[in-house]
Amino acid sequence: MSNHRYHGGGSYMHPRMSYPHHFTYVSSCVKYLIFLLNFLFWLFGGLLIAIGVYAFMDKLKDGNGWVRLETIYDVIFNISLVMIIMGIVIFVVSFAGCLGALRENTCLLKFYSMCLLVFFLMEMAIAIICFVFPQNMNSFLELQFTDKIIHSYRDDSDLQNFIDFAQQEFKCCGLSNAGYQDWSKNEYFNCSSPSVEKCGVPYSCCINATDISSGLVNIMCGYGVQEHSVAAASKRIWTSGCIEIVRVWAERNLYVIAGVALGIALLQLFVIYLAKTLEGQIDMQKSRWS
Repeated sequence: MSNHRYHGGGSYMHPRMSYPHHFTYVSSCVKYLIFLLNFLFWLFGGLLIAIGVYAFMDKLKDGNGWVRLETIYDVIFNISLVMIIMGIVIFVVSFAGCLGALRENTCLLKFYSMCLLVFFLMEMAIAIICFVFPQNMNSFLELQFTDKIIHSYRDDSDLQNFIDFAQQEFKCCGLSNAGYQDWSKNEYFNCSSPSVEKCGVPYSCCINATDISSGLVNIMCGYGVQEHSVAAASKRIWTSGCIEIVRVWAERNLYVIAGVALGIALLQLFVIYLAKTLEGQIDMQKSRWS
């Protein structure tokens, strides 16, 4: 029997759309894909928080219950604190995505997609500045961070390990164009220091820091090199600053870096699209009920 209706006089009425009782506009595929992606990031955020708190508490123990947090640079250079902050942000945003998708809550989904959009725009701004104005970025990093990082080398064990790792991996010494001479700004390596390390550099600057026969690291391999010329010092240590070396490395691997950045950006846009799609489906479902 036809669903079409006619009034007297032959006027036509549009058929009333009917749905099965279990019909819903909300796609289970979209809903649970968002939930699964955010559940993984939620676990990752929790892991970052746990590691950061453990490292921070260990640092408190070593510092007799005291950690210097007087300026924004103290926070930036405190790797354990940075991990905690990043972990909290990831944990909160991904939790909003998980709960918003699972409970079909449009407020949480709006908050989640807005956060992702803000992250995306920040990443794009940083990428544009780095690729369009590399020399300006170099100058900014050297001006803002060189002195503070060099001064803090022995004050924070996590930062010290990070600097040593970077110098060994990128085969550099110091940060700025002054290269290994940057270490004269550190109170332990300064030539006027009473320390045995005066006029020296960290062992991570050395070309051959590890003794081949014994396998032990010679922490004294960089002692006294600040008194030598660049030509003489280059026989024992890497002499170029890390900021310039990293910039050159980034230029050589530009396509790889750009590909990874593009992949991350597309993934973020895809997740934002999924979140907005789910929001629209939930609103359509609510309008159907009303």
